[in-house]
Amino acid sequence: MNGKIRFGIIGTGVISYTHASAIGNIEDAELVSILEPVKKNREAFLAKHNVRAYENMDDFLADPELDAVTIATPSGIHLDMVLPSARAGKHVLCEKPLDITPERAQSLIDACRENKVVLAPVFQYRHIPATILIKKALDSGRFGKILLASARIKWYRPQEYYDSGGWRGTWRLDGGGCLMNQSIHAIDLMIHFAGRPVEAYGYTGTVDHAGIEAEDNAAAVVKFDSGAFGVIESSTCCAPGWPLKVEISGTRGSAAVEATSLAKWSFADREPLDDEAAKLIEDAAVAVAADPRGIAPKNHQAIIEGMIKTIKTRRKGFVIEGESAKLGLELICGIYRSMKDGKPVKFS
Repeated sequence: MNGKIRFGIIGTGVISYTHASAIGNIEDAELVSILEPVKKNREAFLAKHNVRAYENMDDFLADPELDAVTIATPSGIHLDMVLPSARAGKHVLCEKPLDITPERAQSLIDACRENKVVLAPVFQYRHIPATILIKKALDSGRFGKILLASARIKWYRPQEYYDSGGWRGTWRLDGGGCLMNQSIHAIDLMIHFAGRPVEAYGYTGTVDHAGIEAEDNAAAVVKFDSGAFGVIESSTCCAPGWPLKVEISGTRGSAAVEATSLAKWSFADREPLDDEAAKLIEDAAVAVAADPRGIAPKNHQAIIEGMIKTIKTRRKGFVIEGESAKLGLELICGIYRSMKDGKPVKFS
């Protein structure tokens, strides 16, 4: 496929504006349309972006100029949006999580594969320079034996955040609370570093927000196939909100990502990679910890650029594989089962 890849966005919530900005920054991409049945949401988006607007899926997908769709709806209807899109031959950029259960996520993955369209899951933290550098060191064996991993997401969301979107914190549309919505990026990153989860035990509770079904405070311990142990701390109650932090430690060294920065990099021996790391260490931004509108489009842009390369070359390696993107969802759902059953959950 030559020329620009033309995108349409399904859903015009907060994250849709990040996607629109990211698409606008890419020479080989163009935003041509949105699908939004709610009039006030549609008009608010059109006030900022001059694109075609549709109220129903059939008309949206019938647009001959549409090549790819961005799924920016509540998580619990991702599959419902992807199935007709994939069958219509549209490539799919899907916000996290892929859906709210591993089974629905697998159906989504299968639909894209069967219809030969590209699926690009949105886990932008895998694309930041700090993550790329740590993964390079892990793959080279620099850390020695991996011992411990942690994901700390001590964020803050006011009551108004949940009140303004009735789907937030519900089981049917959000799939859970702070673990599923806010913490899945950090959990995905922890798995990216430490390996596939094999066992987990968790605690969850709703302690500071009224009217939500799922948790706003949680903790869990995890075992990984690498032999490492992990800890997850997740909350939307921790005022004023700290940047997410993911740490990885081994017998030869340790490193940490904080927000989108390399926060720590320390090893028993010195290598040339350390000079590259020194340039990345900086103070972490805190905006997203208290307000999701603080998400910058730069890392979404990297995902979309990788998606475009995949569409044009049909080569692997530019986007995250669906099965890899599903691992964090499996772990979170396992933690929910653990809390319900009062015992550790093992993963096959």
